Amino acid sequence: MDLKLIPKLKSLDSGQFFLIAGPCAIEGETMALEIAEQVANLCYKLNIPYIFKGSYRKANRSRIDSFTGIGDEKALEILAKVNREFDIPVTTDIHSEPEAAMAAAYVDILQIPAFLCRQTSLLQAAAETGKVVNVKKGQFVSAEALKFAMEKVTESGNEKVILTERGTTFGYQDLVIDYRGIPTMQSFGATVVLDCTHSLQQPNQPSGVTGGRPALIGTVAKAGIAAGVDGLFIETHPRPAEAKSDGANMLPLERLEGLLEKLVRIREAAVLS
Repeated sequence: MDLKLIPKLKSLDSGQFFLIAGPCAIEGETMALEIAEQVANLCYKLNIPYIFKGSYRKANRSRIDSFTGIGDEKALEILAKVNREFDIPVTTDIHSEPEAAMAAAYVDILQIPAFLCRQTSLLQAAAETGKVVNVKKGQFVSAEALKFAMEKVTESGNEKVILTERGTTFGYQDLVIDYRGIPTMQSFGATVVLDCTHSLQQPNQPSGVTGGRPALIGTVAKAGIAAGVDGLFIETHPRPAEAKSDGANMLPLERLEGLLEKLVRIREAAVLS
């Protein structure tokens, strides 16, 4: 899709990848604004188009006592405030058909969670809002099969589709990335993103809390840029150990600048090669 269709997305003439980044979940206004400001300033300096991400609600949890959110309307209003104050596009995930129209009133991009990428009615509802729809590839789905998820959106009258690679189930407690999926999904005419954090999750832990391997985020991101991905998805938090959701696989915010500087140089080298 033409990224110019995403409202407020800047630096589109830089030739750089675009970045979707933010906390796993909206935990509060102060935290969201802190992350948005730091990442927006960093991306402005490096000429990286930036989209702020934060889940207003976490529906897919390992345990019944896991954090799910601070309240739908409150979290969505925080996302809208990020959009206004920093003049950047925002995205969040949705989990059911009624949520599509509700979230669309606050955000620019609707994200379809990986576990729901085959949910036809959800894809149709997201498409009907007219918003950009980012479909995350299920851990159980091939890159080739995601073409049909994309078609559910486009055949519902919405050509604004992003596809996101986030790893494939390997055993019970690990994921692997097949980088061949990036050019495969691009061959459909799709804009393709690599999720550098969720692809390093270690689900189904005996504790009921998902693990992760955040030390490898840089490795995954570099490989993705070298493979020609259009954008990167990175969840980040000032204090991952204190995060209420997915802290085990988020990048510490203080490490983001150094990583992005390296990725910019890799992108420039890849374009010239």
